Amino acid sequence: LRTVRADIEGRPALLAAGPWAVAYAVCARMVDSYLEVAGHVERDLERVEEAVFARDRSADIQHIYQLKREVVEFKRAVLPLQAPMRTLLDPDGPPRALHRWFVDVDGRLSRAVDRVAAYDDLLTSIVQSRLAQLAVEQNNDMRKIAAWAAIAATQTGIAGIYGMNFDHMPELAWRYGYAGALALMAAAALFLYRLFRRSGWL
Repeated sequence: LRTVRADIEGRPALLAAGPWAVAYAVCARMVDSYLEVAGHVERDLERVEEAVFARDRSADIQHIYQLKREVVEFKRAVLPLQAPMRTLLDPDGPPRALHRWFVDVDGRLSRAVDRVAAYDDLLTSIVQSRLAQLAVEQNNDMRKIAAWAAIAATQTGIAGIYGMNFDHMPELAWRYGYAGALALMAAAALFLYRLFRRSGWL
């Protein structure tokens, strides 16, 4: 409160109001601090929003949760001041000369409350958007894994059948049977790869 005291001492007209002048100066300093913090939070929100909706989508979900927690704590600090501030605006409150000053502080406090509420809603939307992006990315990864697993399963199936060594098998006594089996496996893998590639799974 050292800066508050210096400010009051530099304004004799305000200091003449007595204790109410001190109350006004403290409330004004508190609300100014809230607005200053709100400005920093807004800049952090802009950076997070740009990261979430960028092409590379490099935003870390933990960083978003951390910012969400800070906004919730900020909201808990700002909202309780509304009721006492409205009480100070009663007719039995400060002198008429200071009434308009308290009205100004109440207006700035309302602006801070509105900004905090907007930040909270925006962060909720950002968290939901990032979670949706992560779900889409995981779905794409699962489709790629499933596609490669299908290609590998085809090779395993063909190799497994020819590895059973039955007497009566297709092209068992053929001179180029080994090369033919490899060619069949390669053709099946190429066909499945192009099929999955065309469907967007790879």
